[in-house]
Amino acid sequence: MKWKWSRLCAGAAITCSVAAASWLTFGGDSQRSGWAKDETVISTDNVKGMRLLWNLKLDNQPKQLNSLTSPVVMNPVYTNHGAETYVVVGGSSDNLYVVDGDTGKIVWQKHFTNEAPPSKNAQSGTYFCPDALNDTPAIQNGKEGPSVYVISIDGKLHALNLVNGEDRFPPKQFVPAYSKNWSMNVIGDFVYTTTSQSCGDAKSGVWGLDLKNPDKPPSFFESDSYGGGIWGRGGASASIDGTTIYAGTGDGPFDAAAGKYAETVVALSAKDLKLVDYFTPTNATYLTRKDLDMGNGTPLVFKYKDRQLLVASGKEGKLYMLDAKSLGGETHRQPLFESPLYTNEGADIAGRGFWGAFASWEDAKGVRWLYAPAWGPAAAKAPVFPVTNGPAPDGSIMAFKVEENGGQPVLTPAWISHNMAVPEPPVVADGVLFAISSGEFTRQVKENGALYTGEERIKLTTGNAILYAFDAQTGKELFSSGKTMPSFTHFGGVAVSDGRVYATTYDGTLHAFGVPQ
Repeated sequence: MKWKWSRLCAGAAITCSVAAASWLTFGGDSQRSGWAKDETVISTDNVKGMRLLWNLKLDNQPKQLNSLTSPVVMNPVYTNHGAETYVVVGGSSDNLYVVDGDTGKIVWQKHFTNEAPPSKNAQSGTYFCPDALNDTPAIQNGKEGPSVYVISIDGKLHALNLVNGEDRFPPKQFVPAYSKNWSMNVIGDFVYTTTSQSCGDAKSGVWGLDLKNPDKPPSFFESDSYGGGIWGRGGASASIDGTTIYAGTGDGPFDAAAGKYAETVVALSAKDLKLVDYFTPTNATYLTRKDLDMGNGTPLVFKYKDRQLLVASGKEGKLYMLDAKSLGGETHRQPLFESPLYTNEGADIAGRGFWGAFASWEDAKGVRWLYAPAWGPAAAKAPVFPVTNGPAPDGSIMAFKVEENGGQPVLTPAWISHNMAVPEPPVVADGVLFAISSGEFTRQVKENGALYTGEERIKLTTGNAILYAFDAQTGKELFSSGKTMPSFTHFGGVAVSDGRVYATTYDGTLHAFGVPQ
């Protein structure tokens, strides 16, 4: 019998809530912590026995480098035939799939109808603006039951009953058609996403919609008309109390007086997305000139002692730790902590630096950890990691401890993993750190200066996606999926729920790995 006591509440005179094993949004929570806080099945002792439980090839058609989104999971979902585990993924060709996590069979699927005029994307036909469903869906358990939210290619928000796929309300125009939207975040009565790269002529920024009043025009914070793209894998993150939304912006002009906030971490009021604070590195002009976007990483929010902190970064290869009460001090330019350069000493625009999103957890001894996916080798003059696990020329997970120096939090290097080509955002569960080595060809510009096409990048990919499990305190490898997933993954991620790890690959396959139970 696999149900835990906490799930045996159907029909009982108690109130049921979402089970602790759920993974409802990218990164597991609205803070994008990447921490499965209540996972109790997976451990450092049994993860070595992890194996592939099932895989499912879906009928989605890739669009450029886009295929399936990162998965999200609700566990349990109460239906008329029992308590189920539902895994949800979006498909680039305007599809949404809900899959039974136990059997690997489709529960229901939906193809969205695009009624928008044909795309006029200036970069149409490239992987920058693929005219694809790009946002990782999010699940919320409300009074009327669980709902899943996703944005289709025409920019409409769909709110669907997770049990049967029926509309909670008619689709609402949320963002411009053919815009490039990133992971959804649902907090209370509001849903959020971010846009980047001017796809569909959409301005870059953060978007929010009031789910109680979906006919009301969405709120919008504009980072810049055609710069400052917010393309961190996790979209926007949120404060622990849900009153503030955070996002990192990319290349473009910075002029606070003119309302232009490129290369900046912005803090916005949750209800109307008004700017309440910001941090901009002192070298913002350099970052834009060298195309080292701060916007390619979603800020992570966590509690450390009596403080609420953020960690942000970008392709530059430095880490910034910020105090949520004052992101950049009186000048908005002074972080709580700025790390040395850990990677990308050549200021490369592709395949180098910190990409996507981070993970953080607090171990049983109260030590706070941070994990960063580093692309490319460690910088030659980077601080030494006390524990190394072999050469890592293509990329690695870099692990840090949050400690204090002179009463101020700092990031102290702890360990670096073995080679990964290249790491996707990690997640941590009960002392085990999971991360996928994508196997992707990440170069963007040829030696003659021309851009690679999506088709060329796919053909040049020679590796495959590999799921690794590491000891979260030492970086020692505990499990590798090897050649189990023959395809690569692009801008992927994993979800953890009740002893299982779910991942997607470019060939349209959803994979489920599990430990012995």
